[in-house]
Parts: sequence; C-alpha cells; structure tokens
Amino acid sequence: MQPIMTVREIEDFLDREFPQIHADGRVLSIADLRPGGLTMRFDPQERHLRPGATISGPSMVMVADVAAYAAILAHLGPVALAVTTSLNVNFLRKPEMQPMFCDCRILKLGKRLAVIDAILRQDGLQDAVAQATVTYSIPPVGR
Repeated sequence: MQPIMTVREIEDFLDREFPQIHADGRVLSIADLRPGGLTMRFDPQERHLRPGATISGPSMVMVADVAAYAAILAHLGPVALAVTTSLNVNFLRKPEMQPMFCDCRILKLGKRLAVIDAILRQDGLQDAVAQATVTYSIPPVGR
C-alpha cells in the first residue's frame, strides 16, 4: 500500500487541525514515510520526564498515538475525524532522555477500521523500549 500524502502534507494537516500537539514547542516530526508505514521522531523535553530521569509513559503513549494517526493519514488521506478506539502499550525498557523513534506498520487499513503496530526505539539501544497496538475508527465517507 502506497502513501497518498507527502510528509509535508501530513505535517501541514497536523499543524492546521491539531495545533495543540505543538503548544509547548515542536517535539514531533516525521522521520520517514514508506509504503505501509511511517516513522515519527520524538525529541523529549523536561516536561516529558518522570522521576528517575526517564521518559514518562503518557509521553510514549502520545507519541504512539500521533504516529499511528499520521500513518493512517499518509495512506488514507486527510481524515480529521478518525479517532482512536483502542491503544494497548507494553513498556519494555527504561527510555533515556534522548530522541525516540516510533516505527509504525499498518496491519489493517479497512473502510471503517485501521490497526497499527507501533515500536518505540532509541538510538544506541538494540531492543525496543515500548510496543503499542493502536486501533482507529474511520468515519464513513461523506460525513
């Protein structure tokens, strides 16, 4: 499955429709767009930490959710009303205060449902720090 939006088109859409994701500064960007997937870069800041100098769970969930949404947009087009219906995350390792990459792979992209596998990694760590399965409901065409 080939993307139908470019990186620039996706980022422009997110900036226009969801400016709140950059309210305290831009920390998310698309690092790679490919058939059936997308990689988003997350540059964490102090506000994304929890005690122990590790990136917080809610911050990683946000990255997985936004990256999955961007992957769906890339392959379906600008559907503002697609919504998360399920997000299950497994925290695997302690992430350091350094950039994180969320590699998304589309498992299913149907008329009404999309399912994404999201793997969160950091440079220098061979293994994933977290894995999420994200399901989105896609609104009917014409609504």
